[in-house]
Amino acid sequence: MIDSRETLKRYLEQDRLALGRKQDKRPRLYGDEIWKFEILLRKVEYYINCRSGIFASVLTAYYKFRFHRISVKLGFSIPPNVFAEGLAIPHYGNIVVHANTRAGKNCRLQEGVNIGATNGSHEAAVIGDNCFFGSGVKVIGPVKIADDVAVGAGAVVTRDITEAGTTWAGVPAAKISDNDSHSNLCRDLFDNQ
Repeated sequence: MIDSRETLKRYLEQDRLALGRKQDKRPRLYGDEIWKFEILLRKVEYYINCRSGIFASVLTAYYKFRFHRISVKLGFSIPPNVFAEGLAIPHYGNIVVHANTRAGKNCRLQEGVNIGATNGSHEAAVIGDNCFFGSGVKVIGPVKIADDVAVGAGAVVTRDITEAGTTWAGVPAAKISDNDSHSNLCRDLFDNQ
């Protein structure tokens, strides 16, 4: 969770690396909408968590407005304070994440991912570090997903995944290999550690 200006800078830097923007220092004027979305997400988190007062409330409202507009434009429903640093969204497309979801660092979401609660519950997934979710993955209910897990395209996760460093696929999701998620994540994330 972003709790200071230093943490905000670290999150922005890790998000940039996760998106594969090693050479770029800022988004281009035209294009880079997903990077702009992630920057606004982090600024909203910073102002919600760290700032108070009249001036800060005006800036919070401004960033929330811009964040909402770009969220609708891109088809993302991702609330603040869900993902740790290193969030990567490589493509436009509907992505829905429940507000009570908690995800570790270096999470990559392909288009069509849905991470939600079920049956009127407000409990949602707890996701470890370095996880990858392929196109159309559905994570339903208060499941726990271990570190370094890859979930293949179209899989439906309804039970805990407790084995770290594994790959899962199918409906319902079942383990298909002992390969971890690192080949699906940007290598620059691991070069800095």
